[in-house]
Amino acid sequence: MTISEMIGQSGILTLLGMGVVFSFLIIMILAMYLLHAILHAAGADKVEEPKPASPQMAASASPSAADQGAVVAAIAAALHEKNV
Repeated sequence: MTISEMIGQSGILTLLGMGVVFSFLIIMILAMYLLHAILHAAGADKVEEPKPASPQMAASASPSAADQGAVVAAIAAALHEKNV
């Protein structure tokens, strides 16, 4: 086997490998579009927000304005100490 034959075979093998990878990517993209269409038709792509069990849980889940002010003050103090 001469060098030119080996280069020819390696070129064919390279093109064949790139073709297989490219065709797999096309198939994967088409499968993702198909899955998107199926899920959209079934209504499975909608996200429902969880509702709290009681109003007290909703009130305790959100931080109060005083807590937020304390967090902001702590961050400002840390930044001030770092820059000094």
